[in-house]
Amino acid sequence: MLKDGEGAPITADIMGRAVRANPAEIVARLTKINAALVERLENRIDSQASAYSLFQTAIGLEAQVRQRTTELKNALVDLERSNAALVQAKETAEKANSSKTRFLAAAGHDLLQPLYAAQLSISTLAEMQTSAESAALCRQIDRALVTIEAYLRSILDISKLDAGVVTPEIQNIALAEIFQSLDSDFRPIVERKKLRLRFRPTRLAVSSDPILLRRVLQNLVSNAARYTQAGGVIVGARRRGDFVRIEVTDTGPGIAAHEIDRIFEEFHRLPSPEQSQTGEGLGLGLSIVQRMTQALDHRIEVRSRPGRGSRFTVVAPLAPVEVPLAADFVLVENWARASDLNGSRVLLVENDPDVLEATRWLLVQWGADVLAAKDLAAVHEKIALDRTIDVIVADYHLDRDENGLQAIALARSLTRREIPSVVVTADQSAETIDLARAAGCEILRKPVKPAQLRAVLTHLL
Repeated sequence: MLKDGEGAPITADIMGRAVRANPAEIVARLTKINAALVERLENRIDSQASAYSLFQTAIGLEAQVRQRTTELKNALVDLERSNAALVQAKETAEKANSSKTRFLAAAGHDLLQPLYAAQLSISTLAEMQTSAESAALCRQIDRALVTIEAYLRSILDISKLDAGVVTPEIQNIALAEIFQSLDSDFRPIVERKKLRLRFRPTRLAVSSDPILLRRVLQNLVSNAARYTQAGGVIVGARRRGDFVRIEVTDTGPGIAAHEIDRIFEEFHRLPSPEQSQTGEGLGLGLSIVQRMTQALDHRIEVRSRPGRGSRFTVVAPLAPVEVPLAADFVLVENWARASDLNGSRVLLVENDPDVLEATRWLLVQWGADVLAAKDLAAVHEKIALDRTIDVIVADYHLDRDENGLQAIALARSLTRREIPSVVVTADQSAETIDLARAAGCEILRKPVKPAQLRAVLTHLL
C-alpha cells in the first residue's frame, strides 16, 4: 500500500487515480470484513455441529431400527408358529367333521335297517290285535317310528350335503311319475287330517336329479300338510318359457314377511297345533330344501299371506325333449284298499335277519306262503324244492357283493318264467333305478310302508 509524506495510506479510485484514504473508513471496512468472516466461520462451525448432531441422530435411529427389526422378526416367527398351530387345529377339526359326516352319509343304509324291521314288525303286530286299546297302542308306536325315521332321514340328508358326497345326476324327468309317488305317500296322511290333496295332471318334464327333486317336493308337501289344519294342499306345474314352475300351495296359517328368510334356517320352525300335540318337527325340512335346490342349481321362491296360506315354488329347467312315462307307471288310488294275498307264493330275499323275519311275518299275515332266502345259494336251494313262485320281493344289497337283481335273475332262470318282482332298496342312485327297471322290476324305497308293499304285490299278482 502506498503512503503519502505524512504516512497516510493512498488508494486508487475506479479510474485508477490516487486518492488519500480516510482511516475511519478503512477501519469500518475492515470491521465489516472481519464481521463477515466471523459470521461465515460461525456458520461453518454451526453447519459442522449440525452435521455431527445429525450423524449422531442417524446412528441412534439406526440402532432403534435394528432393535425394532429384531423385535418384528421375532414377532413374525411367533405369528408363523401360531398360524401353523391354528392351521393344524383347523385341519384336524375339518378332518374330524368330514369323517363324521362321511360316516353318517355312508351308514344310512345300516342305520335305517333296524328301523325298517321295527316298522314291519309293528305293522304285523297291529293286524294281530283284537282289542281297540291294543290297536291304538300299535298305532302310537308306529307314529313314533315314523317320526324317528323322518328325523334320521333329515340328519342323513344334511350330512350327505355337508360331506359333499351328493352329486346331482341330471336327467329328463316326467313330473307325473314324481306326482304319483308323492300322492301315494301323502294321501293317507292328509285324509287322516280330513284335508284335501290334489296333484294337477301334467305332461311337463324337467332336467333335474330325480332323487333330489323328489326329496325337495316331498319335504315341501310334508311341510304343507303338517301346518295345514283346514282346506288342503295342491301340487301343480306350469311352463314359463324355458323353465317349469313346480308349485306346492296350501291353505295353512301363512308366514309373516319377517319370517320368510328365517324359515330356511336349521331348527327354525313356526308354531303349529299339530306340533304342540305331537312334538313333531325339528325345523330341518326347509333347510334341506334350500341346500338341495342349491345343489341342483334350481330356484326356490316363497309367497305367503298370513291367515290365507303359502305357496312354495321350485323353478327347474324345462326338459329339452318330451319324456314318455315309464312302462311301470301305475297309479294306485288308495294303497290301503289293496286286497289280501291269500294263496300266493312269495320268494323273499333279504340278508338282514330282523328285516327278513319281520317281512316274512307281515306277508304271512296277508295270507301269503313265503319262501325266505338270505343269498343266491339259498335262492337256488329254495327253488330246487319248489318252483311255484308267484312273485319275488328282494332287497337290492345282499352280502358278499351279491344283489337282489341277481337273485331275481337266478330265480327266473331256474323257473324259466318272468316272475313279477319287487326290488326293495335304500340305494337311491339313478344307476340302481335304471337297472331295476331294465329288469322289469317294481322299485320300493326303504323304509317301505306296509300298505304300499301290499298294494304293489296285489297289482303284480
